[in-house]
Amino acid sequence: MNRPTRLFDFPRYQLANGPLDVMMTMPNGGQPISYSTAQFVEEMDHVSLGLLSLGLNSGDRVALISHNNRCEWNLMDHGTLQAGGIDIPIYPTMTPDDYVYILNHSESRFCFVSNAELFEKVSSIKDQVPSLEAVYTFEDVPGATSWKEVVQAGSAAGDDLKAELNKRRDGVQKEDMATIIYTSGTTGRPKGVMLSHNNIAQNALNAVPRLPERTPRTDYRVLSFLPVCHIFERMLHYLYMHEGAIIHFGESLETVKDDLAGAKPHMFTAVPRLLEKFHDAIVAKGREAGGVKSAIFNWAVDLALQWEPDGRNGGFYEWKLGIARKLVFDKVKEALGLTQIMAVACGSAALAPRLARFFNGAGIPVYEGYGLTETSPVVSVNSLNSKDMLRIGTVGKLIADTEVNIADDGEILVKGSQVMMGYYKDEEKTNEVLKNDWFHTGDIGVIEEGFLRITDRKKEMFKTSGGKYVAPQLLENALKASRFIEQVMVIGESRKHAAALVVPDMVVLEEWCKRHNRDCPAQADVPNDAEIVARIQQDVDELVAPFASWEKVKKIRVLPAPFTIDGGELTPTLKLKRKPILARYSEVIEAIYS
Repeated sequence: MNRPTRLFDFPRYQLANGPLDVMMTMPNGGQPISYSTAQFVEEMDHVSLGLLSLGLNSGDRVALISHNNRCEWNLMDHGTLQAGGIDIPIYPTMTPDDYVYILNHSESRFCFVSNAELFEKVSSIKDQVPSLEAVYTFEDVPGATSWKEVVQAGSAAGDDLKAELNKRRDGVQKEDMATIIYTSGTTGRPKGVMLSHNNIAQNALNAVPRLPERTPRTDYRVLSFLPVCHIFERMLHYLYMHEGAIIHFGESLETVKDDLAGAKPHMFTAVPRLLEKFHDAIVAKGREAGGVKSAIFNWAVDLALQWEPDGRNGGFYEWKLGIARKLVFDKVKEALGLTQIMAVACGSAALAPRLARFFNGAGIPVYEGYGLTETSPVVSVNSLNSKDMLRIGTVGKLIADTEVNIADDGEILVKGSQVMMGYYKDEEKTNEVLKNDWFHTGDIGVIEEGFLRITDRKKEMFKTSGGKYVAPQLLENALKASRFIEQVMVIGESRKHAAALVVPDMVVLEEWCKRHNRDCPAQADVPNDAEIVARIQQDVDELVAPFASWEKVKKIRVLPAPFTIDGGELTPTLKLKRKPILARYSEVIEAIYS
């Protein structure tokens, strides 16, 4: 079979070129559910036929909402698309109001959800969505209609319906819209990003050369736990199918360690926040050992933090690093289930250079990349496949069929087959960002010897009352180097100086208090503990020392609770939602500057 051009071609490509006994598998509460390539293709046909039996027309919308990545989601995705439908992936953490808006805006006819909680959530607002005809569940939920009824209807379909499916499948063109992804956004109503089959399929194929080289083809395991409703993880599912990888679905973000140990993947995707947690846990455990063991551990960490690609540090450094890996990091990899790891694809937000050095130095290759929902998503990505393809502090070189231009104000403009069709039902916003085929990303960056480096979000840069511009992400990444800081947001718009809202790392604080023979306060009481606040401020002062005087964070306020998705302070991909945070802590901020 030729290279896939439409998204539902990918499973059939695998079936024709290298079918797997296990194509994907999910834990399912201790009773794993797995599909071979042949079973997956057969079941996705049943889904398509079942949807046709419900009266699905070409162009109709089908919403998909799941708490975790699972086989059923993928079957519904492919089954909907080859029946001529358009799917609407929705984050499970969005509010009921967002559900009402998205389901109405997309005019979704059917909705498939994973469990009882989401069924209740959608059912509670169903009467506010005139287009929504039915809600189905993947798990067995009392009082709900199971998705199995759709599959069963498809398996019993007659020749007329099968002929209609063949006609629909053949009629789908690569330029046709495949999905509308409503961006979680950091402000305002979600925007519906229209992506075609070609947008995503070409992006997946153009990203293949950046994958780690591996053999044999059939022994290639990946772990999937980032939300598949986000284009980053979803695009990689098609890529995995193309490359013959066995997709292991994790239970949740909370069970990542166990999922890694079970899957022993060659590759998985991550966001910087997850790697920060891994790093902090590794460092805390290494320093707990005490004595000679801690000394060796600290030596190994210091060595890893000097890592450069392509052996640029010289033979003596590489020799010492080899010893550090044998003595320390091989044990870390074994504990994490990463003995087979070949690549961790990292995106969604900026990765602090110290984390990139630490993991690569430890023998856990991290490939940082850049992209947006509107670019399907990959624009650039680092790789260790060949020399001069990875540079710390950058998001790598552009993938094939991609052009980038840096505007006069520093904004990154992107052109290529991955650029979206536009925002659904919003010509005005589409025209704001798509000009002469160039997508205006809203990110600020530079290109250095072929490597793209992101410096900040255009809309997040602020100007102090003294007229100086400050890029908060650069400062935030610098401050996260403190073991005491779990989360941080830099503020200072129209103020006399920059300041920071800090969420402390309670695990590190407890260990620090123990070493200093004192009680550790509850998180809510940390802001009132002068000694701890002073210790965090000490780190802040040291870490901002290299910055210009107007950029330096002069004051901090320690917060009594972390930023969370449920609290509305983080997007589902763990980015800061700055406006809600500013509103929630307005009194705290005023106190900083009073």
